[in-house]
Amino acid sequence: MKESIRSFILGLGVDDVGFASVADYRSPNSPAIESLFPGARSMIVMAFRELSACESPSPQLAMNARLDLMEFSRSTCYRVARHVEVQLNSPAMTVPVSYPMDFNTPGKVGVGELSLRHAAVAAGLGAFGLHNLVVHPCFGTRVIFTAVLSKLDLASDQPVEKNICTGCGLCVQACPVGALNDEGKTNFLKCLKNSQPHGMGASIAFWTRFSESPAEEQKAMLRSPEYMSIYQAGFIGYQYFCFRCLSACPVGARTSG
Repeated sequence: MKESIRSFILGLGVDDVGFASVADYRSPNSPAIESLFPGARSMIVMAFRELSACESPSPQLAMNARLDLMEFSRSTCYRVARHVEVQLNSPAMTVPVSYPMDFNTPGKVGVGELSLRHAAVAAGLGAFGLHNLVVHPCFGTRVIFTAVLSKLDLASDQPVEKNICTGCGLCVQACPVGALNDEGKTNFLKCLKNSQPHGMGASIAFWTRFSESPAEEQKAMLRSPEYMSIYQAGFIGYQYFCFRCLSACPVGARTSG
């Protein structure tokens, strides 16, 4: 059954796929899978390689490449879940690559319902690198993951035998805000403030200043590039403007020609 599912998924354009038993999944911060999907027995984890556009000097084009990939991964994940439910007669649940996020529960901000990094490791799709991201054997760090939970009895794929992270430290050095300075950890707030400069923090700061400013200054603020960027982020969605830890990684880098 695993090979049939794998063939179907690769036929959708997914770059790699792995399987993991729920029993083999370990994440220190995310809730138990049983609390999310009672009766879940397996995870189908998909790997999507980033396009080279994410390394563009233009932050707009780099961001657009990530938005394209997130949209593709989201629709593909749904198609796989439908295949599992309709064709394989098993309840299925999709796991988003990123948002939505729980902002109501203390301690959950910045923590996914399911850690796709730990799921990818359990499914044999890579190992953790120095930068706390998963390094895929072929694609290196230039990859995102998504998953489908199911009640199918699927055994875990073999884990990666050798971590191909070279430990060169280029990713740590490339981070402009030092978010990766502590090995095995990511300073979530530092990373978000830099990679999403027009996100929630920027919006709160802008509107706080706006409310305290005189009328003429408010008019100028609403014509400013700062406001236009925050406005754009509001209807496009969360925007990532920094991919330096990905682009600095020598593992899996595409060569010209």
